[in-house]
Amino acid sequence: MIIKKQLILSDPITSLNGIGPRSQEQLNNIGINKIQDLLFHLPYRYIDRTRLIPLGELKAGADAYLQGEIELTQVRYGRRRSLLCRISDGTGAIILRFFYFSKSQQNKLQRGQILRCYGKVRKGSSSLEIVHPEYRLIQSNDDIELEKKLTAVYPSTEGLQQPRIRKLIQQALDVLKNHRKNIIELLPDEVLLQENLPTLTDALEHVHCPSITADIKSLIREIHPAQKRLIIEELLAHQLSLLELRNEIKKEKSPIIEISKNLIPQFIEKLPFKLTNAQKKASKTIASDLNKSSAMLRLLQGDVGSGKTVIAALATLQTIENNYQVAIMVPTEILAEQHYKNFYAWFEKLNIDVVLLTGKLKKSLKEIIQEKLKNNNPIVVIGTHALFQESVIFSNLGLVIIDEQHRFGVHQRLALIEKGQSFDVYPHQLIMTATPIPRTLTMTAYADLDHSIIDELPPGRIPINTTSHANVKRNEIIESIKKRILDTKCQAYWVCTLVDESESLQCETAITTAEQLNKKLAKINVGLIHGRMKPNEKEKIMRDFKTKKIDLLVATTVIEVGVDVPNASLMIIDNAERLGLSQLHQLRGRIGRGNEKSHCMLIYQSPLSDLAKERLETMRTTNNGFLIAEKDLELRGPGEVLGTRQAGIPDLRIADLKRDAYLLTKIQKIAIKLIRTEPKKVELIINRWLGKKQEYSNV
Repeated sequence: MIIKKQLILSDPITSLNGIGPRSQEQLNNIGINKIQDLLFHLPYRYIDRTRLIPLGELKAGADAYLQGEIELTQVRYGRRRSLLCRISDGTGAIILRFFYFSKSQQNKLQRGQILRCYGKVRKGSSSLEIVHPEYRLIQSNDDIELEKKLTAVYPSTEGLQQPRIRKLIQQALDVLKNHRKNIIELLPDEVLLQENLPTLTDALEHVHCPSITADIKSLIREIHPAQKRLIIEELLAHQLSLLELRNEIKKEKSPIIEISKNLIPQFIEKLPFKLTNAQKKASKTIASDLNKSSAMLRLLQGDVGSGKTVIAALATLQTIENNYQVAIMVPTEILAEQHYKNFYAWFEKLNIDVVLLTGKLKKSLKEIIQEKLKNNNPIVVIGTHALFQESVIFSNLGLVIIDEQHRFGVHQRLALIEKGQSFDVYPHQLIMTATPIPRTLTMTAYADLDHSIIDELPPGRIPINTTSHANVKRNEIIESIKKRILDTKCQAYWVCTLVDESESLQCETAITTAEQLNKKLAKINVGLIHGRMKPNEKEKIMRDFKTKKIDLLVATTVIEVGVDVPNASLMIIDNAERLGLSQLHQLRGRIGRGNEKSHCMLIYQSPLSDLAKERLETMRTTNNGFLIAEKDLELRGPGEVLGTRQAGIPDLRIADLKRDAYLLTKIQKIAIKLIRTEPKKVELIINRWLGKKQEYSNV
């Protein structure tokens, strides 16, 4: 294809051949606006069509390019109709399975035809098979050559096919050849030398179009030096964007909140327990942060039950004593209500005004709260997303506390900070999470924050005994629960993952389970709570559970965070194999808060996948949330652990936080040095990988 000589990398993609309005829209949807953007639209995997794999060497789970002669083609009827085509090559045989097929396709796949195909091998009912392979029929006397290089597979969008993307990227590479000097090297020379990395131009050409002599295995495993060169720069861009955001916020003034001399000593004196050393250390650090004119930006991590809410209360008291307002944002109404009750009970005798603001609050009550916030009087407001409403105006916000940060995006956190900004003064930020975050993710998703960890549980906490049971033992489990509740007078949770029946997920639902347990447990009071109930209904159920009117509470995962009933020492989690490790750990954390030994029973549906087996084994063997978080990252990856969009981790083009974690410490050092010595390069790196509208920066 001939490329116009005058094209340069900064030209719009419409300058390339064959891009009309529809193609432009599709490309814009995946962040491709200029020719250079195509160069940084990187393959996420490769198809190896450089060699054929003998059928006798095939293994389940592997991608394979293979060739064989059709021995048999037939339509199989059952729960789902499918077309089966068996091919062999003398070393072995495999089944090709098609669920969607036409009569003409069936007629073409005749016995004796030679067929070449590509796909992922899996275990079938009687042999290995490939479902819906890419394939082509060839004549036995044809001498079709194999590919000379790996075939790149790119992230795409609806209507934009791989061959189309490959052709456009080839055009961009042709432009690059004519303007190699236009791609600026932004990584420091010493990094390139130390890591023995290619230039950016060579790396881009190699990753898009690997040469015939390329190390195919290292490219497929994504450990090739060309890939490493791009991985380092991409991770550096994200690190720099967060550090830049931090620097921008730190430049703004925040109120100097002096150390408490009155409220905190009174509060601590009345607590029925002593603070742990970890709590004291975290509290002292936060108090010092608040006493500075630059904004506190601190992430407080602590395992379930480690006492983060008390630390939040201490920071709140320091702020209130200095006549500032405090906003506490939580993800769910049930957690907002729980916090409100705790803070109200703690602060009532100290004459501190504590209010609850949620979306379902009556209009008249909302207006009263909004009027209070407009005045300069110190007040603590606890709420959900309702805090974002335009009608909510803070007059003197000194501190924002965000609980369960992983449920909110960076944008939401920053929006609340901006909402609290007045007279060029920004509130301090304390971010809390009871979902321990692996160090890898802390270094990336939360690089703009300082970190404190409460790594010590209050004295007397007894480890929870966790067991797993197949669903076929359900009746035995119900009988054992009945005996334990009647004998020990303890209370129990039965957690279900769905509210209504769903054929696709085949889960025991909360509503059905509650009905069944009511019939089988005649002498036990069974209650039900789920997210679709009205707030006053949920409040009554939780009040009845706390006051022991309910013995067994059937619940959905609405009780994952915030609910505290010390007498509940038994938990059953239905369909436990469907939940991630961190969520299982959060749920389990609702028990074990009293003086009795607590038990958690995980019920699973057989057969279990290898991943599910590993998750349940981890839950059985440890109560340590930080170990569980690391294992969760290993098994599911960062996007699943935190929720990519919710957590503010942007989609990565070539880097993988799990695989490339070993680079992060080095990248942090490079980022800090670049900001200090070459600030112009910082913006260029961020713009190259994130665009001028950074994912994070709306401040």
